[in-house]
Amino acid sequence: MNVPKVEPGVTRLGWIGTGVMGRSMCGHLMNAGFAMTIHSRTRSKATELLERGATWADSPAEVARASQIVFGIVGFPNDVREVYLGERGVLAGASAGSVLVDMTTSRPELAVEIHARAAERGVHAIDAPVSGGDIGAREARLSLMIGGDEPVVEALRPCWEAMGKTIVRQGGPGSGQHTKMVNQILIAAGMVGICEALLYGYRAGLDLETVLRSVGSGAAGSWSLTNLGPRIMANRFEPGFFVEHFVKDMEIALDESRRMGLSLPGLALAHQLYVALRSQGHGKDGTHSLQLALASLSGIDWANRG
Repeated sequence: MNVPKVEPGVTRLGWIGTGVMGRSMCGHLMNAGFAMTIHSRTRSKATELLERGATWADSPAEVARASQIVFGIVGFPNDVREVYLGERGVLAGASAGSVLVDMTTSRPELAVEIHARAAERGVHAIDAPVSGGDIGAREARLSLMIGGDEPVVEALRPCWEAMGKTIVRQGGPGSGQHTKMVNQILIAAGMVGICEALLYGYRAGLDLETVLRSVGSGAAGSWSLTNLGPRIMANRFEPGFFVEHFVKDMEIALDESRRMGLSLPGLALAHQLYVALRSQGHGKDGTHSLQLALASLSGIDWANRG
């Protein structure tokens, strides 16, 4: 299959999914000079991009018919399957030589399936999940974990560079998704530690902002502590990444771990804590809202603490 040449102002792009992260990511590609056709389950979420000159399409297939490269970032693996492989999906409208890029965190085996189904039609497919949350998406500082054929991945470099700062091809189809599972396992355990540490500091009577000045720059420092610690202290639990999506990611990681014969008890514990948080009505809050569930175990009303 021919590898496309990608040039701003020449290459026609498509985008599917304009949620918390997708809206910003698509906007950066438009800022880089690419013409854009978009589709989203909720059209109102695409209003800003449409006002900036993007063209609306009524289905993923229509996006593909108008585009040489189609990017998507949706919610769950079932959404990915429908968007890419469904009757009105991207592959149904894709032309030979075009490229499909799934940036959703999804199942590795689904990425492999999409790659194989696309190849049967002379279409390239890449899995490229991201890390960095809403902040990384807004500031074009995402980490991109890419799985797919190397010449195609390299051809899309102008697109990757418009959205992220850390751009690494991990290997063949599905390897981007496996790398994202590594990322999510790290975050899951880390978030439990951050929330428990802030609870300890609060109950000990410490000033948490002062505490963060000491621990944030040492061995305990992390992106999550620096960026989400202040949100936790300010009771700002709006999503940079939804709890319900994080639960989905951990379930994928646990399924893959069982398949590989791995025992990951730390991940299993974090998953149960997040399932409890979701059942308490926080599925649409950010992952750092785990603080609310952990605080309640110690009889602390975190949001209304004095």
